[in-house]
Amino acid sequence: MIPPKPKPRPDRVSLWRYMKLFRQDLLSAQPQRLYRAWMAEFRTPFFRSYLVNDPALVQLVLKDRPRDFPKSSRIAEGLRPLLGNSVFLTNGEVWARQRRIIDPAFEGGRLRDSLPAMWDAACAARDRLTAHAGSTVEVEEQTSHAAADVIFRTLFSLPIEDALAQQVFHEFRAYQRSQPLLNLAAFLRLPRWMPRLHRRGTSTSAARIRALITDLTTRRQDQIAKGTAPQDLATKIMTTADPETGQRFTTAEMVDQVAIFFLAGHETSASALAWALWLLAAHPDWQEQLAAEARALPDRPGMADLSKLRLTRDVFRETLRLYPPVPMMVREAAQPETFRGRAVRPGAQVVLSPWHQHRHDRLWSDPDSFDPARWQTEAGRASARTAYMPFSAGPRVCTGASFAMAEGVLLLAAILRDLRLGVVPERTPDPVAFLTVRARDGIWLRIDRR
Repeated sequence: MIPPKPKPRPDRVSLWRYMKLFRQDLLSAQPQRLYRAWMAEFRTPFFRSYLVNDPALVQLVLKDRPRDFPKSSRIAEGLRPLLGNSVFLTNGEVWARQRRIIDPAFEGGRLRDSLPAMWDAACAARDRLTAHAGSTVEVEEQTSHAAADVIFRTLFSLPIEDALAQQVFHEFRAYQRSQPLLNLAAFLRLPRWMPRLHRRGTSTSAARIRALITDLTTRRQDQIAKGTAPQDLATKIMTTADPETGQRFTTAEMVDQVAIFFLAGHETSASALAWALWLLAAHPDWQEQLAAEARALPDRPGMADLSKLRLTRDVFRETLRLYPPVPMMVREAAQPETFRGRAVRPGAQVVLSPWHQHRHDRLWSDPDSFDPARWQTEAGRASARTAYMPFSAGPRVCTGASFAMAEGVLLLAAILRDLRLGVVPERTPDPVAFLTVRARDGIWLRIDRR
């Protein structure tokens, strides 16, 4: 079975039609030719953009000269009400300072320390699904719940059942439903003094989320001051000083960072896990292999046990290839450039598309097929080295990439050890992208006990 893929738009459409399609779904707004092109230029009256699939250009932008291609301010316009001045949106020295404080929380043994909390969240997710055994379930809602639980447990040592955690979770769900990827400011370069127009629901949800996160952050600051704070990720980040300036995050700065941890860590993990469950339901042979691998785990797996889940890791890698949670990343040329013989002016938007690179006809063998075995072949590993970036790459690679991989593998293992998944033939999911790659009408699966 070939996994579902959006139907591309015709090669030529009007700008108005393109803007409308783009706001409805990022993926089907793109033409088929991007799955073979090394580069494509898009012209509008307001700006030019260049989608680059050429591995050499991707390396130039992300790894070789990242400071010459900062994060695009146009994409930031739609996310700023929630994310403020978070590490996801900043550039230059502000970004570098934020990473110097955040990165130590995810280094060394921090994953080992967080693994028990991840496993507890995985078992809780399995138990919630088990309650639906014998019926059909929309699993995106379930994986969203599970991913939020992981965030709360590892960041603030709170299970999802905590009252404040529940409030944050439900507000994030409301925000995700109301937030388009782009607003008017993404197409028009507006002066700073001009107010940005966001949907009322988006602005309201963002304000509520930030108020709740401020409450969480203030509570933790009080615990740190009293010496009673748990040694989780929030405590680590809030007590880490910038090694160059000696300064720590203020409360407002910490709220910005926690907001992106929730949005990036929650939304992306939920997307990847939901698609992984559907792919396994659609490929029962792989599902049975993963179930057998999971049954070999001890009741409380550790880091050594995580490394034994090789097939599960390959399935999760393949899921991230077919359905990268963040389908496109946008940078901006800071100076004149030349891409494949074309002049690129300062201010041009440079689009890096994991969605198209991961399914590129000239970079992968049988790119639209679900084939976890490719990760153990030399051809697959070669493709991965040049055309695989589910967590971005270079200095701006996702700081929580190793956490996300461990989380996905553990959740799959906990669920498949006790449950069998089946597709619902009349409800094949239709991939769409707003903030992340989700299914238009949800992902529906049949859940049964093993």
